[in-house]
Amino acid sequence: MNSFQNMTVTSIKDYLAALDILSYPDLIPELKQDSRSAVQKIAESLKKKVCARNKEIERIKQMKSIEETYYCRGIQRIGGIDEVGRGPLAGPVVTCVIILKPDSSRLYVNDSKKVSKKNREALCQLLLEDAIEYAIGQVDSDVIDDINILNATKKAMTDSLTTLSATPELLLIDALQLDTKIPQKSIIHGDATSYAIAAASIVAKVYRDNLMQLYHEEYPEYGFDHNMGYGTTAHIDALRKFGPTPIHRKSFIRNLGV
Repeated sequence: MNSFQNMTVTSIKDYLAALDILSYPDLIPELKQDSRSAVQKIAESLKKKVCARNKEIERIKQMKSIEETYYCRGIQRIGGIDEVGRGPLAGPVVTCVIILKPDSSRLYVNDSKKVSKKNREALCQLLLEDAIEYAIGQVDSDVIDDINILNATKKAMTDSLTTLSATPELLLIDALQLDTKIPQKSIIHGDATSYAIAAASIVAKVYRDNLMQLYHEEYPEYGFDHNMGYGTTAHIDALRKFGPTPIHRKSFIRNLGV
């Protein structure tokens, strides 16, 4: 066991900073035995981090409970499917269908809106590593105007399904029903309660955000790099000043006086 009593507080912090959280439980008892209050606080901090991680592990287990039910029945190729971009004034609606390996259990997977940009991007890479297969669907603003956003969302989802080489045995979808022969289960608030749907929402969100960054380079006046096409005050002001771009949804902005 490491002798923390012979180390300065700064040295202890530096030592612990290089360790994985999995090693913390073995070190906490010795840290607690140290008479220095600063070391006691370090021990308490590590304990809180371990408790938070254990709580997150349990949350992910709960999120996977739906999938686990089907895995136990022998259904292995479960496709989580979700959309991002139903509400913006500009840009496409984007969907993702992802078939994950059954043992995928990445911590902090959640509804993409509840995950920070930095964590979304990191999780996206990890989830794609865990993917048996995935596909993106995209429907642009002109089609959204023609068929409405709900039908455009369903079209993007069915389009993504047709590009998969491995057909899912089951689809888990966030609060929608698709016209497909693939068995499906619609789950209310699925992106917050189903691991597979949340994973799809993260991949779709990262894909769409990157796309909106590219549109920002083409149309920098509208702030697409940070509003992602949503109707912020600055975005609406820019619309009124410069008029709509080809990626704006005419059916969404017709009442804004632009």
